[in-house]
Amino acid sequence: MSRIILATWGSLGDLHPIIALSLSLCDRGHDVVLATAEGYRSKVESLGLKFHAIRPDLPEDPQLFERLMDPKIGPKLILKDLVLSNVRNTYDDLMAIAIDADFLVAHEIIYAAPLVAEVLKLHWASCALAPVAFFSAYEPIVSSVYPALAKLYHFGPGINRWVVEFSKSVIRPWGKPVYEMRKELGLPPIQNPIVGNDKYSPDLVLALFSSVLGTPQPDWSPNVVTTGFTFYDGDREQHITPELLAFLNSGDPPLVFTLGSAAVNAPGDFYAESVQAAIKLDRRAVLLMGKNSLPENLPASILACDYAPYSEIFPLACAIVHQGGIGTTAQALRAGHPTLVMPYSHDQPDNAARVKRLGTSQIIPRKQYAAERVARQLGELLEDPSYAAKAAENGDIIRAEDGVNVACDAIEKQLEVA
Repeated sequence: MSRIILATWGSLGDLHPIIALSLSLCDRGHDVVLATAEGYRSKVESLGLKFHAIRPDLPEDPQLFERLMDPKIGPKLILKDLVLSNVRNTYDDLMAIAIDADFLVAHEIIYAAPLVAEVLKLHWASCALAPVAFFSAYEPIVSSVYPALAKLYHFGPGINRWVVEFSKSVIRPWGKPVYEMRKELGLPPIQNPIVGNDKYSPDLVLALFSSVLGTPQPDWSPNVVTTGFTFYDGDREQHITPELLAFLNSGDPPLVFTLGSAAVNAPGDFYAESVQAAIKLDRRAVLLMGKNSLPENLPASILACDYAPYSEIFPLACAIVHQGGIGTTAQALRAGHPTLVMPYSHDQPDNAARVKRLGTSQIIPRKQYAAERVARQLGELLEDPSYAAKAAENGDIIRAEDGVNVACDAIEKQLEVA
């Protein structure tokens, strides 16, 4: 039995894939500790997993959430002002449990993980949850900060290497806390802890997403294993309520509208416009609203609730409207139904562009999310059979993948040589 630390931070889309790995590694007999933000303690411990808190704490201010989801300033606020500014705290918290560990698995934004691993001479694995993490010149990303650069997608790696280098130059100063700590710890300098291969483990990089979204490119780290998605969405904690189940069984498959677990804290008019779009289409609908106030005077054809496991409700939908976070995107792809994606920021615009290229989805800009346009685009998704065919085809591929076991096998292979 090996002692394995798994560290992550962020939304449920960042936590659930690591929960999936943690549960599987426990089932294989390993001593597992899941290190993440304090706010997830009860969720993790309810699953029988060992929990350890790492800073920073999760933000709770609704106004801050709106800024964190902003397409221009959101990435800087999360990475520079929240995560990187706390790298010393994260390092201390992680070091406290890693000192007697046999292996460390860390989400790519746990910037303290390489420091801990190098100081302890500990074998470890990096995790990337979405293709956007690799900033490839061969498969250029779509960025909310510089959306115009997406137009260079078809110009090939020669031009797009310039885009990657430009991104690195803009983001590199954010890494100052890491550069300072590396110097203090006597570790060699690196070029960039945020963008590029410097941030990844020399032992193993786990790309915890499906090959239908992204495949290894020549400028990816050479030790990447693309595993497939590692699914967990609370199905051990909460199931569809009797009320929701009765609604789902009482008529045609509904539209499902959701904003994941982070963007839902900054919904704007999403739910109000979604209600009107469903009415225009004369379609049944389910609104997954988190902690937002439920709309009043909904027609009997629309049901609003706080949460339902995506693995249970998405397969029962006719189409899904969502924000494009990687966790929601993965579940929607696995369900095999067309999607309309309204991206905010971070990885969401890139995920949206990828599923559009797959032929399963359309994109609607957040500023243009109005009932009339939503109804028109959903009508196209539902009436054009090519979307349903492509969605079903990709759903079959993803359901056939075994991301959790592929990832755990790769981790155990590293333990054999550690």
